Amino acid sequence: MILMVPLRAALGVAALYLACTAPEVRAQDASPWQHDAHSALRLLAGSRSGTVLLGGIAIQLQPGWKTYWRTPGDSGVPPRFDFSKSDNVEAVTVLWPAPTKFDDGAGGTALGYKQQVVLPLRIVAKNADKPVMLRANISYAVCEKICIPVEARAELAFASVASTEDGTLSDALNAVPKPANIGDPNPLTIRDVRREGKTGVLVDVTAPEAKEVNLFVEGPTPDWALPVPRLVEQSPPGVKRFAFELEGLPPGASPEGAALKLTLVGGDRAYEFNVNLN
Repeated sequence: MILMVPLRAALGVAALYLACTAPEVRAQDASPWQHDAHSALRLLAGSRSGTVLLGGIAIQLQPGWKTYWRTPGDSGVPPRFDFSKSDNVEAVTVLWPAPTKFDDGAGGTALGYKQQVVLPLRIVAKNADKPVMLRANISYAVCEKICIPVEARAELAFASVASTEDGTLSDALNAVPKPANIGDPNPLTIRDVRREGKTGVLVDVTAPEAKEVNLFVEGPTPDWALPVPRLVEQSPPGVKRFAFELEGLPPGASPEGAALKLTLVGGDRAYEFNVNLN
């Protein structure tokens, strides 16, 4: 005997079977890697909740190659970001893990990252109830003995309630220097900032637990190219003293009252201090 099944019922059974046997489909929490000759880049999406989202730009580098911090040091090119083609995005803020120092190959010091880095992104959605699609055009440089410019494009939807990249993004966020004030009672802190003569600046640091301490300085605008502070050999007891000259100012700029950002890095701690020169 042949059993006749109505077409509508058969289609319903087939749909139910496919729903039960098909693999689970979920939003991707990372975009595909965009490769060039010496590095790779992709976007990361954190869990979505509300209008403020956490994302990231992950960069992997081949052995011996580096890329730059927002202030590259004595030479180099800082990364540039364009998120203007994104959907339902009001603003994107790039956060920067503490950099390391390395020889720039020309007798100077460059600031940046080796091996790999994740730059956290704080993303503000225009509407919390609508989809967010982040599209990024990113220009950066990778350097060994010479520097090579890289242009990368990536896009990623933010849809996961619980992202598989939350742990990676949390670690990257913890590597971003924390805001601090002069004289804060932290194990690593800046005790004093003062002028020396017309063009010199001295910065006294206390760091009893850190074997290696680095200090970086930035001006009030990106066109200030201040030198990397150097550690003074004859520092007072219990103090690591750094010094730098007020060089590399843009034409017409005055150091008087200038707002500087000092980034202090020692061990697994890093802090940012905003100071005004007197």
